[in-house]
Amino acid sequence: MDAYLWLKALHVISIISWMAGLVYLPRLFVYHTMQQAGSDTGETFKVMERKLLKMIMNPAMIASWLFGLIVAVQIDAFSQPWFHVKLLLVVLMTGFHMMLGKWRKDFEADRNEKSEKFFRVVNEVPTVLMIVIVIMVIVKPF
Repeated sequence: MDAYLWLKALHVISIISWMAGLVYLPRLFVYHTMQQAGSDTGETFKVMERKLLKMIMNPAMIASWLFGLIVAVQIDAFSQPWFHVKLLLVVLMTGFHMMLGKWRKDFEADRNEKSEKFFRVVNEVPTVLMIVIVIMVIVKPF
């Protein structure tokens, strides 16, 4: 039981770290769109975005998946319908993460074509996914 609780704690810690990045990176993109390509501030945003994605978000996503799958096996979650919904939403969140990586590369190459408003709307996606995921895990509606 001790190992399960440690794995569950590590899963929650990694999710919190991942979610922080999923919410913060699009916000950085909002402010980055307001900068002139090649400006000092724009170059600073590039560094911030790269470090956030590579040093925090990617490891946190990998840890979330690793610890989550281990915990899921331990509690036999794959046989439970609520888990299938959660897993689908985590796959969508991972896809969102990958899109953020693509958009970061666009900014890095000074070829972003998306607007500030686009990134303001996109900024809400991980929150909506997180709300439904938490409901699935805690309430287990089916």
